[in-house]
Amino acid sequence: MSEKYIRRSSQIAARMLGGEMMIMSVKDSTFFTLDSVATAIWQAADGRSSLTEIVASKICSQFDVSLETAVRDAEVFVQELAGHGILQISDRPIMNAEQTRGAQ
Repeated sequence: MSEKYIRRSSQIAARMLGGEMMIMSVKDSTFFTLDSVATAIWQAADGRSSLTEIVASKICSQFDVSLETAVRDAEVFVQELAGHGILQISDRPIMNAEQTRGAQ
C-alpha cells in the first residue's frame, strides 16, 4: 500500500470548542465534531507528514493501539473527510501555494 499525505482544505470553517474540533465543509455544509484522536490527525494534517508518521507520533504514542490498526482506522476517517472536501489526500507531499512559489 502506498503512503498517503493529508492536508487540511482551505474551504472549511473550523474552531476548537470545549476540547473538540468543530469543522464545517464550505463545499456541502456538512458539519463534523472530531474526538481527540480525530482532532490530533486533523491538526497534524500539514501536507508534509505522511499519515503513517502522524498516526505513529500522535496516536500510537498516546493510545494503546497498534500502528497497523490505527493507520487502517485513520485511512477510513481521512477518506470520509476528503469526500466532503475537508481534507486533501495525495500519494506524495502536498505543498501549498507559498511552498510551491518558494520551490521555483
